[in-house]
Amino acid sequence: MKILQKNKDITSLSNFKTPAIARYYFEINNLDDVDKLSKIINFSEKENLKILFIGWWTNMLFAFDLFKWVIIKNNLNWWEYNKKSKILKAYSNELISDIAENLEKDYNQNLWHRFIWLPWSFWWAVYWNAGCFWLETENNFREATVYNLSTWKIEILSKKEMLFNYRTSILKQNNNKYFLIKSVFDLSTKIEKYHSDVDTIDFRENKQPKGNTCGSFFKNPNREQSAWFLIEQVWLKWYNIWWASFSEKHANFLMSDWTATYKDLLNLIELAKNKVLEKFWIEIENEVRIIKN
Repeated sequence: MKILQKNKDITSLSNFKTPAIARYYFEINNLDDVDKLSKIINFSEKENLKILFIGWWTNMLFAFDLFKWVIIKNNLNWWEYNKKSKILKAYSNELISDIAENLEKDYNQNLWHRFIWLPWSFWWAVYWNAGCFWLETENNFREATVYNLSTWKIEILSKKEMLFNYRTSILKQNNNKYFLIKSVFDLSTKIEKYHSDVDTIDFRENKQPKGNTCGSFFKNPNREQSAWFLIEQVWLKWYNIWWASFSEKHANFLMSDWTATYKDLLNLIELAKNKVLEKFWIEIENEVRIIKN
């Protein structure tokens, strides 16, 4: 199929930077490209190929050398904020951190201060209902414009229809049914799951590790038990398998250097899960998505 690139190096699209190649690859740069999705879907169904949608800074680990199917990268960028109504509209590949910072600087709107320096596109933030310090994407969410990959039509989904819950939404629950085009948020009222006075900028600058990582790897089991504490208690802070390790600065940050393989990372993930289950009878779940063939 002519519009698909072949054997595309996608190593840089995951922040773990493990070497990875996509057999077929396509980028959505504008709304005209969205219309091409029906042709790609037809081709994929005919050739019995799966489709993986990704965006900028997607929270994932490539667990393959060659991805045998089709990868579609979202490059839709544009946003606007109405200072009077306090309504924000943003295309799905815009970075939520950049917009949060611009809202403070240009509009004196600090509702999303906790999202500054968070490496998410709106695509991923909405997909996972991402959040930090009890402020979640769903809190001020109003509606989403999506492309239905079954009917090939554009639809509007309300907040209720998005089925948000902790680190999930209808986009995640029905993977590859919807392609997120645009989200709308009402920033007129502060809404948060729990209150927090943490200085997020200081926290990210001084208390979180830098390098090849996707941030917190495991979900916190509940409000009282954090994943980093459980990992520390089974003596895996600082621990490494070859060039994969849990950070000495924050035990829930899975790190890789430029020579780490996805197998090194998977072995360390499995070790952490087994040790936590053995000691605490708690099954810790991934927050980072592991992509396999």
